[in-house]
Amino acid sequence: MSREREQDNFWRGRRVFITGCTGFLGSWLTAALLERGAAVVGLIRMREPDSQLVRTGLIGRVDQVQGHLLDYDLLHRTLVDKQIDTVFHLAGQTIVGIANRDPSTTFETNIRGTWLLLEAVRQTPTVRGVVVASSEKAYGEQTTLPYLEDYPLQGRHPYEVSKSCADLIAQSFAHTYGLAIAVTRCSNLFGGGDLSWNRLIPGTIRSVLSGESPVIRSDGSFRRDYLYVADAVRGYLMLAENLTEAGVRGQPFNLGSGCAVSALEVVRTIVALSGNPELKPVILNEVKNEILDEFLSPDKAKGAIGWRPQYTLAGGLKETMAWYEAYLNA
Repeated sequence: MSREREQDNFWRGRRVFITGCTGFLGSWLTAALLERGAAVVGLIRMREPDSQLVRTGLIGRVDQVQGHLLDYDLLHRTLVDKQIDTVFHLAGQTIVGIANRDPSTTFETNIRGTWLLLEAVRQTPTVRGVVVASSEKAYGEQTTLPYLEDYPLQGRHPYEVSKSCADLIAQSFAHTYGLAIAVTRCSNLFGGGDLSWNRLIPGTIRSVLSGESPVIRSDGSFRRDYLYVADAVRGYLMLAENLTEAGVRGQPFNLGSGCAVSALEVVRTIVALSGNPELKPVILNEVKNEILDEFLSPDKAKGAIGWRPQYTLAGGLKETMAWYEAYLNA
């Protein structure tokens, strides 16, 4: 039986709860689960008309629960009433700049929201397991690259700290209460549907497709690990399918490309793929409180579940640019 067929059989009819289902990654993951026949229940705080899940109409196939991640009674009632089997916890405040300006809201959502959800899971016998979205930012700044899962979590700035805490809380629930939880530490995700124009890749693509010079907020030398969102979705599904296995249960996993690329290299790749190869980036060099270099080793995920990226940076960017071109021309 093919791997794709096995996935279809695994998810068909399975009841899944997703926090953050209308977000960038959430929209892609929800679409993949619906395609595989899962019954998806989504927590929606506020309906976003520009969400990919809404724009494609797939939101109509989701059992929508209106409410907030900080409402414990709602979370517990939803898990019980909907007889949820698998939980994907993606909701959170994800913008570094907002976290620096408003740390209290970021801490409330990313930290308190995580333990409230996991406590609701602990009180719900039907839940088989949970995949919790952490981030490579949870590592803080490390002196040795690439990041490995056994490195200490040492976030310093508000967003990093919120992810370090949520990550450790998830591991605590797994090891103290025996819950089947896996933690994902994804690198910088990109792909169609991300409308956060302040991020490097969406902002650069929009500028280049409009014939404008792209803007780099840093000096261009900051190096990051970039992962196409379709590869991340595969990783989430594969981890969820194996949550009860000894090598997955209670473990954190890096999902990344295994290499680092500078902001200037990313921008030059986008420009080269566009119809405006003459464009030159505008370098502002105004970034503060951000880590200089970071990238992840994906070896643990390869060994435990056989996951590895299928897209190169250029291949993922080509598909991403096609999506944005259609979106911006619509």
